[in-house]
Amino acid sequence: MQDEQFKYSTSVILYPIVFVLLIWIVFWAEVRFGINLNSFGVYPRTIQGLRGIIMSPFIHGSIDHLYHNTIPLFILSLALFYFYNKIAWRVILIGILLSGFLTWIIGRPANHIGASGLIYVLVSFTFFKGIFAKHYRLIALSLLVIFLYGSMIWYVFPVKDGMSWEGHLSGLITGLLFAVLFNKTIAKPKKYEWEQESYNEEEDPFLKHFDENGNFIETMEESTEEIGERKDLDINYIFKKKSD
Repeated sequence: MQDEQFKYSTSVILYPIVFVLLIWIVFWAEVRFGINLNSFGVYPRTIQGLRGIIMSPFIHGSIDHLYHNTIPLFILSLALFYFYNKIAWRVILIGILLSGFLTWIIGRPANHIGASGLIYVLVSFTFFKGIFAKHYRLIALSLLVIFLYGSMIWYVFPVKDGMSWEGHLSGLITGLLFAVLFNKTIAKPKKYEWEQESYNEEEDPFLKHFDENGNFIETMEESTEEIGERKDLDINYIFKKKSD
């Protein structure tokens, strides 16, 4: 395996693990030293509350809150770094800032904490980006995200007390915005060498029904080369009488 491939594979799994460990370390420090960092969350429309835009994703109010954010955060960031490695950090860092700022604008007067805003950024971006890209693998990823986390859409509305639906809504809007802005950045998974060597699209009529992104083409344009009369072609008929 080449060094470049090894580094790429390592970053895909390493960064999500580090991020998840970081939010657990912050929670452990709160419990261990008996401190409460909730006041460092996003407090809307106050100067002091602006610091929560950066700090709030790392602060959680309870072990249950932290646990429910850990698994989706790890899975979604893993998918982000695998399929969208070139823009993954921009999505995460700008996503934290923009979703936090929107929460600061529209939120209720309370401390909004937790990584759920970022999770909604990742859910929204992954879903809409796959739809916009029209690549069969990315569409499959979008459907998988909806299957796993589709029920989260209800929590962008005020359906549960004590939950920051404003942070969820801000994350959803931010992810959609990113999917539109990064629409031209379409990840095209590279084919393995054995895939390229085993098949030749020019020779295999089945592969001709797929475009360069791997999407199926239901109807193909008829070949412009038509078989017609060839004036330079002489046809000789030989007649042999059958003997009795």
